[in-house]
Parts: sequence; structure tokens; C-alpha cells
Amino acid sequence: MSNEPIYKRVVVKLSGEALAGDKGFGIDPATMKKLAGEVKSAFDLGVEIAIVVGGGNIWRGRLGEEIGMERAQADYMGMLATIMNALGLQDALENLDVPTRVQTAIEMREVAEPYIRRRAIRHLEKGRVVIFAGGTGNPYFSTDTTAALRAAEIEADVILMAKNGVDGVYTADPNVDANAEKYEKLTHSDIIEKRLKVMDSTASSLSMDNEIPLVVFDLNAPGNIKRVMLGEEIGTVVKG
Repeated sequence: MSNEPIYKRVVVKLSGEALAGDKGFGIDPATMKKLAGEVKSAFDLGVEIAIVVGGGNIWRGRLGEEIGMERAQADYMGMLATIMNALGLQDALENLDVPTRVQTAIEMREVAEPYIRRRAIRHLEKGRVVIFAGGTGNPYFSTDTTAALRAAEIEADVILMAKNGVDGVYTADPNVDANAEKYEKLTHSDIIEKRLKVMDSTASSLSMDNEIPLVVFDLNAPGNIKRVMLGEEIGTVVKG
């Protein structure tokens, strides 16, 4: 493992559930503080970091479906949930003296900047962490797709898919199937053809078309974000 980061610019994909800790719902302050510390340790290496955050700890679209809500309406509620998470993460990072900007795909100028590609890149170049919230701004697209889209737009070197308690990609859910085997390396085509639950097919196709590699790793292991930045082989690498 090198003492220098192997990436210049990354997109970190965080699920909303990762912010809930053991509570499973909402934002756990201790978990948020710990997560901010993990991001800071990677930021201190000099890597340009953008973050895409989900909203599943507050609202999931399938809940809307269960009560008969229109899909688009449920998805817009999910986008608002990601903005709440982004603002909380921004506060936690700035408490650690990490300069941060939140950009939203749905305009709400009183609390965050609207997403503007060139402005986002400029923030990164100036040493600020940029948090992308509000998904793509359109229903029917997941925050996984948002991560792939933003990574392509800002020309990120890699997407870091931080999983909550799972240390890579497996043949089956390792929390359910004791015989599940871990993949060390995969291609985006493998993800799609084997229907592995890493990211949805739209996000996988977008990553494949734009040749954006993916590293899937366990967020809960202390220091893992920094280890990935330094090139340590943890988790599963998806490339090609």
C-alpha cells in the first residue's frame, strides 16, 4: 500500500441507512460524527471528494407504493430526504473544519446551491467536499444512478460504493446465505448479467458506458475509506 492516494477525484456513494446507525431510522448523531471523521481522514490526503447520499433512513419509494402513492410523488419525497441527510453531513464535516458545499438537483437556494457542473468542479479544485443531494432531480432514478451520472459529469476517477456492514460483492446476501462467496474482481457486465445487487442496472450501464470503475467496501470498518484511497485491496473492484 502506498503512502500517497491513487485517486485524484472520487465520488463516494453513501446510503441513507448508513446514517441511521443501529437505530435503523433517522439520523444517529454519533454515527454521523464517526462518518464525518472517516471522510476527513481521506480528505486530509488531498483527494478531491464528492459525496452522493441516499435517503432510505427517512423515506423509501416502496413505502409510497404500499400505501398507493403515485411513484413520481414518492420519489420526490425521497429526494427531499436526501437533502436533509446532506445538510446534516455538511454540518458534521464543517464541525471538523472540512470546507463543504451542498448542491441540490431540486433548487432550494435558501439552504443549498443548485447543482451546476462547472461550479461543483471548481469547489473540488479549491479543496472543498461537495455533497450532491436531491438525486438526479427526476423520479424513477435511484441515487446509485445519481452517483454514476455525477461521476461521469465531474470526471471522477472512481465511485466508492460504501456498503453498510457488507465488505464487497457476494454471490448472495452474506447475512442470509452462509455459503455466499465474495468476488474480488468483476466487470460491469458481470453485475448486469448476474443481477448482483450492487447498484441498479441503469447505474451499472452508465458506469460501464463511461468506463468508471467501482470499489465496493464495508463502510463500518474504521479507516476503510482512507485505505481505499491509498490503494489497499479491500472489498470488490468492478472495472471494464
